[in-house]
Amino acid sequence: MLNSIPLFPGLPGGPELLIVLLIVVLLFGANKLPQLARSSGQAMGEFRRGRQEIEEELKKGAEGEGEDEAEAATKDEEEETESVETEAEKEN
Repeated sequence: MLNSIPLFPGLPGGPELLIVLLIVVLLFGANKLPQLARSSGQAMGEFRRGRQEIEEELKKGAEGEGEDEAEAATKDEEEETESVETEAEKEN
């Protein structure tokens, strides 16, 4: 039988997280961790707000296109009505 090696192992468990946390503390220092976490949280919040704004603009654009098509159809109908009325007036 073949023994396969997983390409993507699962999420890091307890020992791996402790090692990563220790490396982060050594790199940034214990005093800067709260500032780092705060700035990371603010950056994530700004990213979410930007994404929501873009989604809203896309929705408005999609709705606006539908309205533009409806307005164009209404204008076409009005032009047809006016041309029919004009022709009827010419005949009289």
